[in-house]
Amino acid sequence: MNPRIITAEIKFPVEFYDVDSMRIVWHGNYIKYFEKARCALLNKIGYGYLEMSASGYAFPVTDVRVKYTRSLLFGDTARVKAILDEYENRIKIKYEIYNDKTGVLTTKGESCQMAVKMATNETRFICPEEFIRKVESLASEIEADAVSDQTSLQGDTL
Repeated sequence: MNPRIITAEIKFPVEFYDVDSMRIVWHGNYIKYFEKARCALLNKIGYGYLEMSASGYAFPVTDVRVKYTRSLLFGDTARVKAILDEYENRIKIKYEIYNDKTGVLTTKGESCQMAVKMATNETRFICPEEFIRKVESLASEIEADAVSDQTSLQGDTL
């Protein structure tokens, strides 16, 4: 099962409160942008933070990496793509942030989260079965849709 087919994308304007005196997005705000995309991805899977909590688990962030290549400016529209990279032992998500108008990649990164059973505060080295099931179900749906689309395209060319 390839988890990388599960992605989510969000767009939003760069707000004045996110920039420094040079009207450039302050470097720490890119982590907030990652979080917005991560929430969209987890909600798409059907295992957002409310569902996590209801299932008895929390997923604290254990690692974040960021590579800045270009700046976003006040007035730009950011497009953030979150890509599920790992899901069985931990949640690892890769991110790409683009200037939506120019299509230029401005920032990339990744985050890792580990499952913690809330009742015991015990770190789990495998994700909850409910989460794994939801990821695999969504990935199967996406793969089936892709096969269906491919078959439909082949039928159009005959």
